[in-house]
Amino acid sequence: MFFREKPMSQDRTLQPCFDASDVERLEEIPLHRGFFNLDRVDVRYRQYQGGWSETVSREVFRHHDAVGVLLYDVERDEVVLVEQFRAGAMGRSFSPWLLEPAAGLIDSSESPEEVARREVSEETGCRAEELLEIHRYFPSPGACDEYITLFCALVDAGNVGGIHGLEEEHEDIMVRVLPFRDVWGLLEDGTINNAMLLIALYWLARERPALRARR
Repeated sequence: MFFREKPMSQDRTLQPCFDASDVERLEEIPLHRGFFNLDRVDVRYRQYQGGWSETVSREVFRHHDAVGVLLYDVERDEVVLVEQFRAGAMGRSFSPWLLEPAAGLIDSSESPEEVARREVSEETGCRAEELLEIHRYFPSPGACDEYITLFCALVDAGNVGGIHGLEEEHEDIMVRVLPFRDVWGLLEDGTINNAMLLIALYWLARERPALRARR
């Protein structure tokens, strides 16, 4: 059988059975080329019961990797969020203007940290001097190859607010500064409904006492 049972380490971490060598890319066909790309990918891959799958076709949305940055003021116990229109959230019963962390695409040779600091400045006017990495993850790997690096930036939110964004990128961003308790209330009542902010806030809820102890 091709199923490979790898011994678990003492901390009982489960390792994947397969890796990149267990996939054959047979063909990639461009379906759309624009700001984002869409490809049809034909592949075969090893199966748990042994052997190889038949040829499987999948449409893959090609998205630049991205960063997200949750801004937190330790002294004031406040969170800085951005509010903007999101086309993918249209057609629901709730507003398509979403509260999110500052975020941006990695579409050049910049590092995730460089993109994070640039996007924070453009979208909020803050300086993100200290960046704490929260997590790296695929938001929707069943259909999209985007890979996100998520940070927390410790900032001074004292004079933060207003409307920001780059006109040439059609950005119209309202900056919101809210006490942590209010933001947590928005999470609990379902107002906050995007994965990037949910992940960041759950992390902040865990780490907040330690961050505030550094004052």
